[in-house]
Amino acid sequence: MTGDERGGEMLGGRGEDETAVPVVTMVRPRWGDPARTTELPAAAAALAGGAEPDPGVDPAAVAPPESRIGDELRAQIATVVGAQHVSAADDVRVQHTRGYSTPDLLRLRAGDATDAPDVVVYPGDHDEVVSILELCSRHDLAVVPFTGGTSVVGGLAPERSGTTGVVSVDLRRLDRLLEIDSISRVADLQAGLRGPAAEALLREQGWTLGHFPQSYEGAGIGGYAATRSAGQSSAGYGRFDEMVEGLVLATPRGTIELGTAPRSAAGPDLRQLVLGSEGVFGIITSVRVRIRPAPSARVFDAWRFPSFADGATALRRLAQDGPLPTVLRLSDEVETALNLADPAGAGSEASGPSGYGAGSEASGASGCLVIAGYEGEDGEVARRRDAASSVLVDAGGVASGAAPGESWRTGRFAAPYLRDPLLDAGVLVETLETVTFWSRLHELRAAVTAAITDTLTASGTPPLVMCHISHVYESGASLYFTVVAPFGEDPSADWASAKSAANTAIRAAGASITHHHAVGRDHRDAYHDEIGPLALDALRAVKASLDPAGICNPGILV
Repeated sequence: MTGDERGGEMLGGRGEDETAVPVVTMVRPRWGDPARTTELPAAAAALAGGAEPDPGVDPAAVAPPESRIGDELRAQIATVVGAQHVSAADDVRVQHTRGYSTPDLLRLRAGDATDAPDVVVYPGDHDEVVSILELCSRHDLAVVPFTGGTSVVGGLAPERSGTTGVVSVDLRRLDRLLEIDSISRVADLQAGLRGPAAEALLREQGWTLGHFPQSYEGAGIGGYAATRSAGQSSAGYGRFDEMVEGLVLATPRGTIELGTAPRSAAGPDLRQLVLGSEGVFGIITSVRVRIRPAPSARVFDAWRFPSFADGATALRRLAQDGPLPTVLRLSDEVETALNLADPAGAGSEASGPSGYGAGSEASGASGCLVIAGYEGEDGEVARRRDAASSVLVDAGGVASGAAPGESWRTGRFAAPYLRDPLLDAGVLVETLETVTFWSRLHELRAAVTAAITDTLTASGTPPLVMCHISHVYESGASLYFTVVAPFGEDPSADWASAKSAANTAIRAAGASITHHHAVGRDHRDAYHDEIGPLALDALRAVKASLDPAGICNPGILV
């Protein structure tokens, strides 16, 4: 099969790719650039049933509770960072309230800002972060790290019992590319650097990080590390935790620096203890990450398989025997059908209704859509593409041409923008994800789909449940579910029931409670069940050592 038959184009940074995505200052509870509006595609509008849109309460009119941190204590914080870098203004506190899960957004849309931090602090360097943690520890002030604030699992809503207040530590001033070691191909990035800004700084010198989660517009480097983020190009570049060669952690007791060398036999790898710790041990202030040369070629192909099982077998063959594309994902029959109806462009994994719009012009086709993307040097991309295409053909795949793959590539950051008009129209949309071994994949998908469907149907809100694979490994893969349902009398309670049922199904199937969304508060109980009481005691012992007063993101993870 020739390249012309498959479609796609060799390109270097053209189109709406990562380098064209700006850092967006979002205004909660809505996603993304406030100036960007999105109309519901036909399939999504049908779910709304013609309801009159209701955007909820204007966030500018939302008033949080009075700050519990008085002038004297606020003045002490100001001595660390400067008075201009401390704020208790209502609008600032509201914009640091909770994350971007649908329940979080529904509460803020209703005017509920009861979880707002009492003070927002903007440190300028690592030492200031350490000083803030030490001060907060002395005064029993809970501390919440904040980069992009895009958590979808309750990771920004700490428990307040036993605290005298909550301080949000916004790392936006820690926004520098500190160093590039071009010989070792590593770079030191500060934690407050947002994804698009980090990529732009690296591209200026011919490098890429290659980490592009669907929250890319809003998320930051520290959040990537603290949650073990996985971007859509994970098959080629790896998960973020696999990119990290070293890191610096600020704790209430001082500083920890990890990563003397790429690999070591000097005891357990403590980097892995900090990665995914979600701010409960302290605040990550910088990371040393592996970088790659910026790609000169980029091609995205679309393929069609008769069934999800057939597509999953093809993906497994590539994951186990190679060659691996840079991007490899499989949509189930329901997600594929909606993508065909609405060629709007979509994304992958994070805080949005990613089932809409992977994009295709192959109207009338059925089955399951596979996207295979390749990035790198021209010749290497061509060789890998040809070899992977041979595997996909042998596994029963049919090439679908250039349009679906390019539509997905250029529109993959658009999907989160669909959630706001859906919520406006009275349609609940939420996501969850998990990961398991290949041998358990189909059983897990069926169990989670049934749990969500049965629970929401019983509450009078029958859902549409979609699923895709977007991260593959030799031994297993992730499953990412998108759930769309009409509002019931209490959509937050309805989703809580469905989420609980899904969590139960995930654990009953022996799968992990999360692949890349992290634990937060929403997955905490299931996570404890997953690791067992002895391992949980070990984590609590680490927290007690680094954070004796328990002020670092209390109630999250452990």
